[in-house]
Amino acid sequence: METMKTPASLSSAATLAGQADALEERMMDELPPVPNTSVLYTSGALDPTGPAQRPPVQPGQHMLMAADPRLKPLPDKPSLMDFLNLRMRAGGVNHMLQSANLALKSGNNEKVVLACLLHDIAVAGFISSDHGYWAAQMIEPYVDAEVAWAVRAHQALRFFPDEAAGYTYPEMYVRLFGEHYQPEPYLVAEYQRFREHKWYMTGRLITINDLYAFDPNAVVNLEDFTDIIGRNFRQPEEGLGFDTSPSAHMWRTMNWPTRYL
Repeated sequence: METMKTPASLSSAATLAGQADALEERMMDELPPVPNTSVLYTSGALDPTGPAQRPPVQPGQHMLMAADPRLKPLPDKPSLMDFLNLRMRAGGVNHMLQSANLALKSGNNEKVVLACLLHDIAVAGFISSDHGYWAAQMIEPYVDAEVAWAVRAHQALRFFPDEAAGYTYPEMYVRLFGEHYQPEPYLVAEYQRFREHKWYMTGRLITINDLYAFDPNAVVNLEDFTDIIGRNFRQPEEGLGFDTSPSAHMWRTMNWPTRYL
């Protein structure tokens, strides 16, 4: 029996189809992973109870489960300096540097200087709401207990003047919140509790050196505080986010803010 031969045109079409399939598969493999945004990123701008807002995903595309390629990469064992340089809003870091510089020039001890340097770290790189509490939790495993306490306490203390200590209610707050703003009851209760604490003045010194009218054009170099950080911040050998501290997950979140899970 004579073997039936496939026409050249059909063979060519099959070859082209195979090549197209292979190209499509390769292109799908090369699609960048899709970054995710959690509810907290969009809550307020979008009602989280409304229609689901999912990122568009192409066939064969995957969700991002690694570092976001749009961000400057952190080292494998990132340090506090790395996070301040690569994951924090530059204006926020500049403000903290100016506050720490003022505290240093005013003759405060290194605990106060470090507290001023880190007091708004949550605002600069994590979240603004209740930033004193978040910041204290972020740094607590790595600093002296007095430093973490002071950073937490400044959240409430900044709303309450202490004329004897040289702190008046910031004019900036009148502009930002209005002249009739009253701190929430939880802040009033916290202030009363903090006022009686043995480390009250450490927290108060953050508010005194906070530079509410800081100069956005002034430049203070982070490297000027390398030694103070080295003496007072316990950098984990594994890198921030990869140690076993209770706040390691917060540093990992800043490292990989758009991971799907």
